[in-house]
Amino acid sequence: MLERPPAINVLWWPRQYVGTATDLPRTALTTDVPTFPDGAERNTLTADCRRCPELAESRTCISWGNGPLDADLVVVGEAPAEGDSEAEHWQGGNLTGMAYTSRRSGRKVRDLLADAGFSHDDCYYTNAVKCHPPENRDPTDAELANCRPYLVEEVEAIEPTAVVATGKHATKTVLALDDATLDGFLDSVLNSRRSDALGVPVVPLLHPSYQEVWLSRLGYDYEEYVAAIAETVARVADT
Repeated sequence: MLERPPAINVLWWPRQYVGTATDLPRTALTTDVPTFPDGAERNTLTADCRRCPELAESRTCISWGNGPLDADLVVVGEAPAEGDSEAEHWQGGNLTGMAYTSRRSGRKVRDLLADAGFSHDDCYYTNAVKCHPPENRDPTDAELANCRPYLVEEVEAIEPTAVVATGKHATKTVLALDDATLDGFLDSVLNSRRSDALGVPVVPLLHPSYQEVWLSRLGYDYEEYVAAIAETVARVADT
C-alpha cells in the first residue's frame, strides 16, 4: 500500500452522506466478486448545480464522487452511466448518485484497480462530468469546463498520490487544467505526466467500455495490463 498523505479536515462533509464503505473479499485475478461501495461516502459539493442546462434537465440525479478523503488515488471517469433501475446492485451513477457504480464501467474499474492492489481504502472515484449526458452522448467541451472546478476541489481536498484518468474525456479534462492537449489518446495510456495545476502525477488508463478492444493494440493481456498499472502508480508515487 502506498504511504498515505496526512489526514485532512472533514468537517465540511455533509453529515447525511457519511457512511462506512464495505470491503467485500476479493482475490486478485481469481474471482469475480464485485467491490461495490455499499454505504460508501458521497461527497456532495453542492445541493444542486445548473451550470449545464441540458444536463440538469436530463439527469435523474447528480453523480458525486465517493470514497475516503485520505485516498491514495483519485480515479476520474468521463461521466456517470445512464443507469438501470432493474439492476439489483450496480444501478449506475445517474440513479445511485455516486460515480462508478454501474456494472459496465464502475464494476470493471473497481475490479481492475483491486487486481492492481488498490482497495476501497486506496481509491476515491469521481467523474469529469457529474451528470449523465442525454442519449449517452459524449460530454461537450463546455460541460467538461463547467465541471472542472468540482474536480479541482476534490483533488485539493484529498491530496492523493496520483490521479488516474480513465478514458479520453477524463484525461482531456485533467490535462486542460495545465492548458495541455491530447494528440492521441492510446499513446497516452500509462504514460504519466505531472499536473502542475493539481500538484500530482496523472496516469491515463483505457476507458473500461473499450478495455478489451484496445488491450491487444497496446500489446497487453489483462494480467500484463494490471501489472503495468501497479508498476506505473508505484513509480510516480516515488517521484
